[in-house]
Amino acid sequence: MNFPLGDKELRIGILGMTEGNGHPYSWSAMFNGYNKEEMETCGFPVIPRYLEKQPPETFGIPGAKITCICCTGYAEREEAEHMARAALIPTVYDRPEEMIGNVDAVIVATDDGNEHVDRCRPFIEAGIPMFIDKPLVNKEEDLRTFMQWRKEGAQFITSSCMRYAKEYEIFYKNHYELGKLFYICSPMAKKYETYGIHALEAMYPLLGQGFVSVRNTGTFERTVAHIKHENGCNVNVIQGIGMGGAGMLVIGEHGSRYLTAGDSYYCFKKQLDLFVHWLRTGEEPFPFAESVELMKMVIAGLRSREEGGREVFLDEIKVD
Repeated sequence: MNFPLGDKELRIGILGMTEGNGHPYSWSAMFNGYNKEEMETCGFPVIPRYLEKQPPETFGIPGAKITCICCTGYAEREEAEHMARAALIPTVYDRPEEMIGNVDAVIVATDDGNEHVDRCRPFIEAGIPMFIDKPLVNKEEDLRTFMQWRKEGAQFITSSCMRYAKEYEIFYKNHYELGKLFYICSPMAKKYETYGIHALEAMYPLLGQGFVSVRNTGTFERTVAHIKHENGCNVNVIQGIGMGGAGMLVIGEHGSRYLTAGDSYYCFKKQLDLFVHWLRTGEEPFPFAESVELMKMVIAGLRSREEGGREVFLDEIKVD
């Protein structure tokens, strides 16, 4: 397949799903619109609530539609059919490979990094460009696989939606009033394996590349991670199953700010808009090297926890 895809009408397939992750519902609705009655029974009450706040003109991405869906793993055909009714998706497949030849791009809307190599392989080998939900990987060997695919010309991007939180975006570009940053606390709900990347990518643009190490002295249920950056700034990720809310405390030499994020629709929609822009132009939303460093931070945090809280340096994680 030639890439970038230019101005053609884009047929996008979406893959799901994993436990606790309703992205195939919400993301498909952002492309296609949705059936309110069906969406009410999606099993994720927050989704219809934030969708209903949006005026109709905010739905849709010009020239791009979710045209097919397939669910494997946590959910199968019955759930996929419900997603199709809720998000106006015309075709349901039993096997992901059935999409090949019928789509121009694929969204992997699952948040289990342990599965992504297997989920993506058929489409990478078929030359189909992909957006892969966060985290891309949880293991060093899987990161090496994706890096090798990239060297071979595979087209894929990945990100956390928290990078696009509208409450954070303007602050990323201008926080001069705080001076040099000394400390950031980036709390997050759920577990490090799936939602740790949200906490990491939320604060990442404040500091940029140059993270050195991660020490995670927490447990599976409660993450307590201390992260060092080469510029001297220290970061804590405090995270737990059952925790609510998210935000960031940012402290610099001249003052501090507590930032909160609350518009899920905006950050998801911007993430998808940029995916389509990348498909059409080949312009990545941000350098892929940032995603590589973020995945090293995910891996280092898991390794540190497994090794009793040892400080794990990112340069221990080899991708070449």
